[in-house]
Amino acid sequence: METIPLTVIKKDQNRESYKRSKIQDGVLRACYKRPIPIERVEEMIDSIEGDIFRSEDREISSTKIGEIVMEHLKDLDAVAYVRFASVYREFKDVSTFMDELKKLIN
Repeated sequence: METIPLTVIKKDQNRESYKRSKIQDGVLRACYKRPIPIERVEEMIDSIEGDIFRSEDREISSTKIGEIVMEHLKDLDAVAYVRFASVYREFKDVSTFMDELKKLIN
């Protein structure tokens, strides 16, 4: 996929160039030891990038990227989704984490 320069706006409002490797690292950590073929993971990352670059904007928040990744992981593997969400959402306590699990189950 040809990449057009894209800037990511971090939570602290700093900006940095988009790097596919950051999404790959997070997704691979979430999928660690899950029965998911690497080819399927790479296809999902390509699809995530497609969603990111579909916008006309040349800036995107890291929050939006995280939400896109979570939507794709939710469809791929529930355990990988929960792993990613637990890091991405920075749950304050077990109760908040359990609320997220309940949403996934229902």
